[in-house]
Amino acid sequence: MQIDRKIRFREDGTLKILQISDAQDMHIVRPEMVRMLNRIYDTEKPDLIVFTGDNILGNHVDDMVVGTWHPRRSKAFTTRRIRQSLCHILEPIELRGIPFTMTYGNHDDRNALTKREQADMWAKYEYFFGLNEDPSVPCDTFNVPIYDRTGARIVYNLWLMDSAGERADGSDYACVQPESLNWYRKTSAALRAQNGGEPVHSLMFQHIPMPEMGALFIPCAAGDAGAIRKRDGSYCRLDPDHATGFGYEYNDFLPADCGQLAVLLETGDVDAVVSGHLHLNGFDGVAHGMRMIATPGASFRSYGLPQTRGVRVFNFREDDPSGFETHTITYFELFGENLSTKTRYFFNGDEMEGKKNALLGAAAGTAAVTAAAIAAALLLKKKE
Repeated sequence: MQIDRKIRFREDGTLKILQISDAQDMHIVRPEMVRMLNRIYDTEKPDLIVFTGDNILGNHVDDMVVGTWHPRRSKAFTTRRIRQSLCHILEPIELRGIPFTMTYGNHDDRNALTKREQADMWAKYEYFFGLNEDPSVPCDTFNVPIYDRTGARIVYNLWLMDSAGERADGSDYACVQPESLNWYRKTSAALRAQNGGEPVHSLMFQHIPMPEMGALFIPCAAGDAGAIRKRDGSYCRLDPDHATGFGYEYNDFLPADCGQLAVLLETGDVDAVVSGHLHLNGFDGVAHGMRMIATPGASFRSYGLPQTRGVRVFNFREDDPSGFETHTITYFELFGENLSTKTRYFFNGDEMEGKKNALLGAAAGTAAVTAAAIAAALLLKKKE
């Protein structure tokens, strides 16, 4: 069967997009993340899946299976492991025949493979949509048009923007760069021209949040509910008057002004900027005249909390796509807080590693004591 290379609204005029951010796993995957994602694919039945960076834990793909030693490996070795890492998250989608797309995060390209080389791996999947062939911009800066149910007219648009890369200070948190913003301006103008001079409304997906998202947090005391300690030692919390959802992490890692917000407000076609990177945030708010949406991390291998690991869903209607509805789905909301789920989480969640190792160590110690007692009893019996 030939794949429809257009993302379009369903016959009933609806469309569902699933966003997965910070899947951040490796060639030996934490199975509970895959189980969570598979259940969401089957219950939500999305029309498109958008990966918004840190899709793999790229800077650790060469690590030893046990321990943290980082040996010297060949590029072919790294390639195999990245291919295996991607297979865990993409094969289940491919088997279900769900279109998917992506942009990179700061963890994806911290290895021997370039973004373009990794992009070629994504492009081999039949249901993958996207990538930019223009050499003047990153390959993961592109757009995915959304068509009406007939496939004749673009009624909405998705921007995928690269925000990964090293800064001059050596960190790997970067703004959306000028070349990507220039490309966005040009492409947005072309879409507007095709649409009779009216802007084609859109969502913009990227990994690193704009620094202006920090305006959705307000100062507070250390003992206040929801208090977050900032790098300078002060405290803040999510502003309930301007944002809904949960926020357990503050973004204070980018310069005060990257220029992106001004470009978006001037162009006027972006309904909201959707980001990941901060695994503990899942909120929807408005700051500086722009709607900003944070999506929590899906990874079980990287940091998180029991109440945050999950994904985000967007529901659209063809007759009013700008009036979309969005919500998060977290692990325990999906599976329930029963003993089985809590046990699975205990053996998969990254923050449980210390407790798990202590439990296994105690179990091993108990087993050793029991074995010694049995051996001693057998020896005594022999002497008798």
